[in-house]
Amino acid sequence: MTSPREIPRQHPATDTTADAAHGTTTATLAAGPGAPDGGLTVRPATLEEWREVARWAADEGWNPGLGDTDCFHPTDPDGFFIGLLDGQLVSSVSVVNYSSRYAFLGYYLVHPDFRGRGLGLATWRAAVPHAGERTIGLDAVPEQEATYRRSGFTTAYRTTRYRGRPVRPGAPAAPVVPVTAGHLDEIAAYDAECFPAGRRPFLSRWLTAAGHRAYAQVRDGRIAGYGVIRPSRDGYRLGPLYADTSRGAEALFDALTAPLGPDDTVLVDVPDPHHSARSLALSRGLVPDSHTMRMYTGPVPATRAERGYAVTSLELG
Repeated sequence: MTSPREIPRQHPATDTTADAAHGTTTATLAAGPGAPDGGLTVRPATLEEWREVARWAADEGWNPGLGDTDCFHPTDPDGFFIGLLDGQLVSSVSVVNYSSRYAFLGYYLVHPDFRGRGLGLATWRAAVPHAGERTIGLDAVPEQEATYRRSGFTTAYRTTRYRGRPVRPGAPAAPVVPVTAGHLDEIAAYDAECFPAGRRPFLSRWLTAAGHRAYAQVRDGRIAGYGVIRPSRDGYRLGPLYADTSRGAEALFDALTAPLGPDDTVLVDVPDPHHSARSLALSRGLVPDSHTMRMYTGPVPATRAERGYAVTSLELG
């Protein structure tokens, strides 16, 4: 997810120098009103530093999963950028390269005490070249959609976040099973048809992380869907949820939410074009809470969009 207003149309307004030995980029802000003295150092974050960024995101109400950082950071450790001013962490943006063709941008944040000084803009300009020629995806808050368009992004669709205490259905719609290590290869192959890039190493962490619960539907000896639910600061985030059929998606949703208490809240991010996915969320008692705009800079590898009942993460794709 992204939010700051300071989004560039092109790169040259900031001078950058790269230290190849240390993976550090120093971005020097152009002189002008509100610009800080000296330079802003932009470099890849350590895992612990990115945990601090995740806490910022939670404070902003984005509500990432409690273990998201530990699962996503190893995917592309050089793609999680922070801005440091006089040694203090003041800004962030992630540009995670999933493949040679696809990257995802998120966590575009500036600490509240340092906003309005051009720090977000400088961090963006230093970080975005990490994607190279890849198509970049992001989920933008609606009020910034036009700004991202001026930066070369095109809107693909709207994603709605549904929230609520799940209604308990009657009999299961279809049989599902807990995910085991033996399912990993098949789930990774299935996921690669649903997500714009293969991400087996990430899934090996996502399916088994502490607090995560994963179920799969197996039909005729093959994976026909899977889903994951995880704890967040506020309730539980459910995603991804991929399934061949609406009945399979219902069964996975119900199995994932069955152990929750009556006061537990679930949040699920649903692509608006998928009418069956929206119907599933509503049928389980969830209501629309907010929405974002999925945007891209170029062509996106083809996926089985009809399988996508819930995205993994608005912050990281």
